[in-house]
Amino acid sequence: MKREPTARPLGRAARRLTALATATALTGLAACSGGSGGDDPAGDLNDAGAMSGYAADTTFRATEPVEFSILWTDWPESPVKDSWEIFDEIEERTNVSLELTHVPFSDHVEKRSLLISAGDAPDVIPLVYTGEEQQFAASQAVLPMSDYVEHMPNFQKYVEEWDLGQMIDNLRLADGKYYMVPGLQEVSVPTFTLLVREDVFDEVGAPIPETWDELRGALEKIKAEHPDSKPLADGFEGGSMLNYAAHAFGTVAGWGYGNGTFFDEEKGEFVYAGASDEYRDMLEYFHGLAEDGLLDTESFTATNEGEGTVTEKFAAGEVFAASGAAGTVQEFSTALDATDAKGTYEIVQIAPPGGPAGQVVEPRNFWHGFMLTAETRDHPNFLALVQFLDWLYYSPEARDLLRWGVEGETFTKSDDGEYTLDPEYSLKSFNINLDGDTDIGEDLGYSNNVLSDSTESRALKESYNSPQYVEYIDSVLSTRTPRDPFPPAPLDEVELEQASLLATPLKDTVDTNTLKFIIGDRPLSEWDAYVAELEAQNLQGYLDLINGAYERFAQENG
Repeated sequence: MKREPTARPLGRAARRLTALATATALTGLAACSGGSGGDDPAGDLNDAGAMSGYAADTTFRATEPVEFSILWTDWPESPVKDSWEIFDEIEERTNVSLELTHVPFSDHVEKRSLLISAGDAPDVIPLVYTGEEQQFAASQAVLPMSDYVEHMPNFQKYVEEWDLGQMIDNLRLADGKYYMVPGLQEVSVPTFTLLVREDVFDEVGAPIPETWDELRGALEKIKAEHPDSKPLADGFEGGSMLNYAAHAFGTVAGWGYGNGTFFDEEKGEFVYAGASDEYRDMLEYFHGLAEDGLLDTESFTATNEGEGTVTEKFAAGEVFAASGAAGTVQEFSTALDATDAKGTYEIVQIAPPGGPAGQVVEPRNFWHGFMLTAETRDHPNFLALVQFLDWLYYSPEARDLLRWGVEGETFTKSDDGEYTLDPEYSLKSFNINLDGDTDIGEDLGYSNNVLSDSTESRALKESYNSPQYVEYIDSVLSTRTPRDPFPPAPLDEVELEQASLLATPLKDTVDTNTLKFIIGDRPLSEWDAYVAELEAQNLQGYLDLINGAYERFAQENG
């Protein structure tokens, strides 16, 4: 008989929610009976509660009840509820209870930084993307995870099976260590790309574009048939479209601008992207679209919120191609369904178009992972914490649990790896079983943003996405080449501070003038003057820092 989720005891969940209602509250280390056990699986590590013989593909279970604190980001649309069974299910399997320190999504990065800097952060810091750990590593506020991954067999297994070793090595900082472990992805495709009205492209006789030049040709045909339209839009202040377009032009831009440098293979050194010929070529392309009325420039100055959004323009037949992710497809579809276009349109998420640099997309990426605060090294259950997190983040058992719930209750999994949600349950955030009485996300806590969206096999990634998105994954993997990652150039603590002081005004200048060049507020004939402005902000000194770090790391790591 199936267990009723709502009948589960609420005591532990309610107790968790009393932890810290705001980011200013403090969470102490959990108190447990300590000392090393009779079997010492990890030398001088505090190993109370740790499993002896813990290995990949086994369920971690602490040998005594333990409690760990974790920073929990609260999304407004998915607040933690007393009825969430996910924490009780984790505890039943692992003997580990989690104490939540809550921070709001709106400023979670700032609150996280304050807590860590003050030494008041909980044990586990999730939702960490690569690069975000550097400031905390420099101040030794977080642990070097590379010292402990030998005790993380699932992590090691999938780094090897999914050929991610070099990418992991690229996380190493100036001391040769890395301070966060990321979410691992068996396959990696750009999250944001171009969404197009395929029915409109067919109407004007334009094939789905494979390159940016082909896209321009299609937009010209659409403009001729729909003269009041500006058929291409972004909706993310340009950050999204420039990000995925830049790779095809041989540069970085928008959301992917990073520290502003790009590794020039021929020169064997880093150059500044915003001052490169490739960046200028990209701006010239988008300026041409804007000049000819093919680009909705308002979508490069505003987010997709409020009035006059790209969604509204998509529904009104004013925009026919725009930036977006899998969720944006549904957003656009909902808007179109409220119009006369219902039942007549087809939105396709296409592989990012190619360009002068080839059919190139972003490098393979990690997803968010976690850091451990420096204080956890003295936790009496430190080794148990490392083993538990290895199970939680990297074991297939835990990944299925976090996404779909309890196998045999909320979902089934066939021999060939196909996941099926039981009809009585829904997952509304992904439009699955909308008639189900209990939402496994909203009501039970599965598929939450903090823990679920991290490590994924290809099968797991495809299991909750639409068939259209699966087709998108196939199209990217079969027709596009990921750009090689840049070689490491880790800065030491002093260099990080120097680089930050230089990088910020340089990026501000790039951002301001990128928009001006595209919309025509500054003519591209002033490009050399713009580059001179960057040089006057000590651009060369900044590049010297980056290239010096690159050369030093290459010499030390041969």
